[in-house]
Amino acid sequence: MIRVLLADDHTLVREGLKRILQGSEDIEVGGEAANGMEVLSLARREDWDVVLLDMSMPGRSGIELIKQLKDEKPALRILVLTMHAEDQYAVRAFKAGAAGYLTKESAATELVAAVYKIAAGRLYVSLAMAEQLAANLAPKTEELPHQRLSDREFDVFRRLVAGQSVSEIAERLSLSIKTVSTHKTRILQKMDMHNQTELVRYAVKQQLVEDS
Repeated sequence: MIRVLLADDHTLVREGLKRILQGSEDIEVGGEAANGMEVLSLARREDWDVVLLDMSMPGRSGIELIKQLKDEKPALRILVLTMHAEDQYAVRAFKAGAAGYLTKESAATELVAAVYKIAAGRLYVSLAMAEQLAANLAPKTEELPHQRLSDREFDVFRRLVAGQSVSEIAERLSLSIKTVSTHKTRILQKMDMHNQTELVRYAVKQQLVEDS
């Protein structure tokens, strides 16, 4: 039996994912978490085969949460489930220790197969994402501006270009407004840009966000 810890801050999403997983006799959803602290608490308290992890929960989340989980539980298999199809975010997730990366859009058809594959010690990524990752990991002669960012800076950058304010980001990441403002300043400096509008234009051009 594959024991799964389900982590997503939206109750309806968790319920939908549970229905998908409960269709398999070999998978048991043994616990649920709605934020980073609950994930860490449950991971420390019990043994899990797979953590199905949303990348954008309140509090500690994203790349930092993956790294902490792997530091404390090296054998834990982490399947990232996210709205973000950006190859850059997937690359960072795998480097942090994730074993699989799946968009919520693909969950209905790919989730069970992904859980089986990573529980067996293998990696999982969709074909479309695999092609993006291969292109991203190929040798490059020049570093792109967003590749200069740290994992935390990239997370803040992604939220800024998605339209979140500094105060919203601070609340979501459990950081002070001053800290997020400092990150924003460093992001602009590292990427050699002058304002948030330039960041958004860059993100759209590089397909790091959807052009709405």
